[in-house]
Amino acid sequence: MSTLLEQLKAVTTVVVDSGDLGAIEQFRPVDATTNPSLLLNASQLEFSKPLLAQAVAYAKSKSSDLATQVSIASDKFAVDIGTQISKLVPGRVSTEVDARLSFDTQASINKALQLVALYEENGISKDRILIKIASTWEGIQAARQLEQQGIQCNLTLLFHMAQARACAEAGVFLISPFVGRILDWYKANTKQDYTAETDPGVVSVREIYRYFKSYGHKTVVMGASFRNIGEVLALAGCDRLTISPGLLEELNQQQGTLTVYLKDTGATAKETAALTEAEFRWALNEDAMATEKLSEGIRKFAVDQRKLETLIQAQLQA
Repeated sequence: MSTLLEQLKAVTTVVVDSGDLGAIEQFRPVDATTNPSLLLNASQLEFSKPLLAQAVAYAKSKSSDLATQVSIASDKFAVDIGTQISKLVPGRVSTEVDARLSFDTQASINKALQLVALYEENGISKDRILIKIASTWEGIQAARQLEQQGIQCNLTLLFHMAQARACAEAGVFLISPFVGRILDWYKANTKQDYTAETDPGVVSVREIYRYFKSYGHKTVVMGASFRNIGEVLALAGCDRLTISPGLLEELNQQQGTLTVYLKDTGATAKETAALTEAEFRWALNEDAMATEKLSEGIRKFAVDQRKLETLIQAQLQA
């Protein structure tokens, strides 16, 4: 009998949520995703040390201003990690725009273009990467413009149907609704336990998936931020799932019969008017979980970005 991971790969595109080349090589996913937290962790691994030194040297060759060097080296390190990952996966690597730009549409676009240019310097074409941007209104508008330029995006930190709808209506290639962080909020605020079936994160992603399919939206739904394999298995059949190495190992060790919960049965609903900015902001405002987790996620990614920059600055000044 095949493992649960093998069965899952037959119905869902499995993506590794890691910057660890060893883990990616072990599980051989189609795609891989990174973020500032994963890059910070990767910076401590042996394989990344030459890449970090290379990024520092590159930044020094481009500018004599320390702040500019830190910015360049941070982007270069992220892209060089992504470049190494791209050698191990046949699909795409997601690389994140600085979370501190989450409320600045033009700055997000500019940063995305810089990342794409760095990938092109490494010989990696834009059809091998996804630009990750937080699912703020400003981030979604940045993605709209980038998609029109042929740069496909992964909209992350997504906790609410309004975010999902706005992304689909903007023509975003892929969204990453966060399952585990939704569960975290509900467990902390209700003091209840949840099964895989009642898990609010699972319920949210199922709702988004079915909405997209019923309206014929082409945006890919990729469940993310899992806390346990129960959440993963409850979303079998989703377009994609990005899963940590630890949970992939659990799935690889278990056998049984996989139940497929999500299937595309075709578009049946009539097109509705696109969400306005006011409607989007009000919907988020009315949902404490979505508002708090979006803000918290941006803050946490910004903290880890600053930690990585502090590490890089120390090397620049060494």
